[in-house]
Amino acid sequence: MPPRQSGRNGDLHLPLQDRHDPAAYLRSYVGTFLREEVRQEALVRNIGNFGRFLEAASFSQAAQLSMQAVATDCGLPAKTVQSHFELLEDLLLAVRLPVFTRRAQRALAQHPKFYLFDAGVYRAIRPRGPLDSPAEIEGAALETLLLQEILAHNSAANLGYRLHYWRTRAGLEVDFVAYGERGLLAFEVKRADKVRPSDLAGLRALQQDYPMAKPWLIYGGAVRYVVDGVQVVPFEDAVRELGGWLAG
Repeated sequence: MPPRQSGRNGDLHLPLQDRHDPAAYLRSYVGTFLREEVRQEALVRNIGNFGRFLEAASFSQAAQLSMQAVATDCGLPAKTVQSHFELLEDLLLAVRLPVFTRRAQRALAQHPKFYLFDAGVYRAIRPRGPLDSPAEIEGAALETLLLQEILAHNSAANLGYRLHYWRTRAGLEVDFVAYGERGLLAFEVKRADKVRPSDLAGLRALQQDYPMAKPWLIYGGAVRYVVDGVQVVPFEDAVRELGGWLAG
């Protein structure tokens, strides 16, 4: 859900230069949302606290969510942080993916994974500095972008998938599991341009537990190939073909 638009062209009252600078536009988007949607609708009592919460939440992007860790980072009570996460979901600005546990054969993680709804908005909110790894930030953004595409296709074509992730307590993980009448599809996302054997470990483990699963590893390279039944596909190709994969 975008912030309330203003003016005949829905330009959010952004300075003209911001409309031609994606990074500046996204920063303005976040600021406008905080100002116009949250404060004017009195959805939170303290807009400054909510801004600190958003920054703290951005460190959990594409990761298992710990309410207590976010509360500690932003200095707010855990109940307030819980309320803020619920507000983000109510406004369709974030999603929490549960662990896929159907007929589980292993001990699995319990916490959901958290995603702000848009990769660009995430990058605008996420603080950067000497201690922040660009690879970590961009990896989460790439994963978010694929999630956006999966959710868009699932909704637009009414495919009926439920979205999850899969993670064992031993640390084996698959980023996205789409489950529904059309099948069980598994997607792992890697930013690197080369695939290491360890990158396939989560998909291989999932295949052992769910032989009917269709697995893809989507990465930053340019070569397409198959290894141990896993389709290894460049990210750009995956985005073009994703709708067909989901539709079956």
